[in-house]
Amino acid sequence: MTTYNSAAALVACLESVLAVEYEPLEVILVDNASTDETRAILGRYDDRFRITYNEENLGFTGGQNAAIAQATGEWLLSLNPDVRLAKNFISELVAAGEQDETAGSLCGKLMRWPNEEEAGQEPVIDSTGIYFTRNLRHFDRGSEEVDCGLYERPEYVFGATGAAAMYRRRMVEDVSVDGEFYDDDFFAYREDADLSWRAQIMGWQCRYVPTAVAWHVRRVTPSRFHQLPLLINWHSVKNRFLMRAKNISGWLYWRLILPTTWRDLLIVGYCVLKDRRLMSALKFVWQRREVLRAKRQQIQARRRVSDRELARWFQDEPTSFSG
Repeated sequence: MTTYNSAAALVACLESVLAVEYEPLEVILVDNASTDETRAILGRYDDRFRITYNEENLGFTGGQNAAIAQATGEWLLSLNPDVRLAKNFISELVAAGEQDETAGSLCGKLMRWPNEEEAGQEPVIDSTGIYFTRNLRHFDRGSEEVDCGLYERPEYVFGATGAAAMYRRRMVEDVSVDGEFYDDDFFAYREDADLSWRAQIMGWQCRYVPTAVAWHVRRVTPSRFHQLPLLINWHSVKNRFLMRAKNISGWLYWRLILPTTWRDLLIVGYCVLKDRRLMSALKFVWQRREVLRAKRQQIQARRRVSDRELARWFQDEPTSFSG
């Protein structure tokens, strides 16, 4: 787990981790130089968890990579500090993974943790896995929908949201590039989608396990783009292009060129006409072109699945497959 100014939700998260019915459990936390009460809260748990205090903010990717480097288990859970786990969340995911050698990642049913105004209302879904559209946007399957029983079947999805994703160690080792599981150039946001795409290229499936339930206090959604801080939108713009530069083939890009180009024009136009501060995000991608080329070469050299096979995932509606 990586924390950064997470005091508001942290205690509920850590207490839910302590209550899970799974042993042995190794908990590793990396704090990214928090300035609120996060470190004081973590201090109460230093006899139960392994905690690292960074002197600078390395982002979600840097923090998670550092935690992964310390972990010794066969199954690694990426967990946000604003998530609360059901007691059987980990055991349900591990049981499903042990029965499916093709599954490199697993995700459960994430529900939206209601705020005070929403208390007592019908339960709302946060995520049942990641899916991509034809214009290369990615979304959380079922997000914002009232939970009415549509996502009760175990199945394969494109990927798992990093808020609460389980990874097989063998996959972590297989898909890492230059020792990085999450790409450190991303810092935060979209890194889970990038990882999911890379894993798909290398032949690893993601299994959705509906009996594994958790609750997420989500702040960042596509519909809130105009309300989000500049830093979040800056990384979002940058990471869209970083992700594509490494993962897409010429064949798939040509297949999706019309919807993708239209979306790109909207993004670039927004940067030029509405918020020129975001232009530096595009500049960052250009400046990293040689690094991107090297990463792309490594990923594509390890390709086990053709983009003709992957094309089934890039649809205008959420896509999943029985398994």
